[in-house]
Amino acid sequence: MWITILIIIGIIAANLPWMSERLFLVRELGEDGKRPWMRFLEWFILYLIMGGIAIGLEIRATGGSHAQDWEFYAVTICLFLIFALPGFIYRHDLKHLLDRARR
Repeated sequence: MWITILIIIGIIAANLPWMSERLFLVRELGEDGKRPWMRFLEWFILYLIMGGIAIGLEIRATGGSHAQDWEFYAVTICLFLIFALPGFIYRHDLKHLLDRARR
């Protein structure tokens, strides 16, 4: 049950930087909006937050945290990148096509 909830929250968190023009859904950035580097920085910070939540759930479930090597983190960041693909496609491809179709 917790794994499913964690994956759903991870998918939502990975897409947030591309779905909103606000920084961390809080701060309005004016007319320019978010720059691409800000979106990637926000995405990476959300990856770290999700990792912290996952470690917290692991400690709660097993009483400890297992040591991981670099391969584990490479796989999780790639998985988080794949989770972010729908939001990225929406922001950079689909949104422009939909705006053009409305005109």
